Amino acid sequence: MACKIKKMIESEPVNRNNYKYFNPINTRWMDNDIYGHVNNVIYYSYFDSTVNKYLIDHAGLRIQDSSIIGYVVNSNCNYLSGISYPDEIEVGMRVNKIGNSSVTYGLGIFKKGKKKFVHMENLFTFL
Repeated sequence: MACKIKKMIESEPVNRNNYKYFNPINTRWMDNDIYGHVNNVIYYSYFDSTVNKYLIDHAGLRIQDSSIIGYVVNSNCNYLSGISYPDEIEVGMRVNKIGNSSVTYGLGIFKKGKKKFVHMENLFTFL
């Protein structure tokens, strides 16, 4: 697994220029697990919060009274490096594909101020 991750990082460098929108997030003490890094399930809350914040702030989504409901129907995450409290991160977001009834977002987690290395990459398909 480590060789595959190393090869992916070496062959496909990901930087902030690959993303168009950024959501700053402060990790919390409770995000860490017993191993001292942010638990895998927490990353998905960062991704979900980023997509919904974008839709609320830039696409007019009104989650309290909208008849539109988005469902995540597919998700894939590549963990490339861990983060932990008290890291400050920025979740980058882009649109990878617009289908007939779905949108696939690409998301990447960067430590604040870092340009060239992504800690996670996620594909999130909303229906």
